[in-house]
Amino acid sequence: VQQTTARCLNTMTSIRRFTCNDLFTFNNVNLDILTETYNLPFYLTYLAKWPEYCQMAEGPGKQAMGYILGKAEGEGEKWHGHVTAVTVAPDFRRQHLAQKLMNLLEDVTEKVHDGYFVDLFVRKSNSVAIKMYEKFGYIKYREVLGYYSGEENAYDMRKAMPRDVHRKSVMPLTRPIRPEDLEFE
Repeated sequence: VQQTTARCLNTMTSIRRFTCNDLFTFNNVNLDILTETYNLPFYLTYLAKWPEYCQMAEGPGKQAMGYILGKAEGEGEKWHGHVTAVTVAPDFRRQHLAQKLMNLLEDVTEKVHDGYFVDLFVRKSNSVAIKMYEKFGYIKYREVLGYYSGEENAYDMRKAMPRDVHRKSVMPLTRPIRPEDLEFE
């Protein structure tokens, strides 16, 4: 995937690769109660292992507007891109930034990693995010009981990539699973 600066509609927004220095400037993005904030080694691992999946949306004055972190994982027909975090600061929502970040991650999954699908986990109570992901073409693949701290359920949402010609990766499961039943690689 070509690493050029992308321009968002109607704004002076650049989307570029997330860097270690961004860890000092993205607090305004992480203030949302539904945004998971991780420890420093977690972010550094993603930047080292999957830099192509880590993107930052930046506004005038290099202000952090939003970001996406992801990775490639799985084996065989379960080889896929995973959205670990996508978030946009409250002041910059409704400008299609999340969609642009998701499109970049999907593009990397398809063109760089040749994945079968992209997946993500979202709190079952986060109806705004669920509707947004559905608008982006994601389906509720399965429910994961107690995924968030053992207290709140999540939906595992998926979107098939062109490699999954028969769309096997997005045929919803009928029964919920527990976190220990997830296939992590």
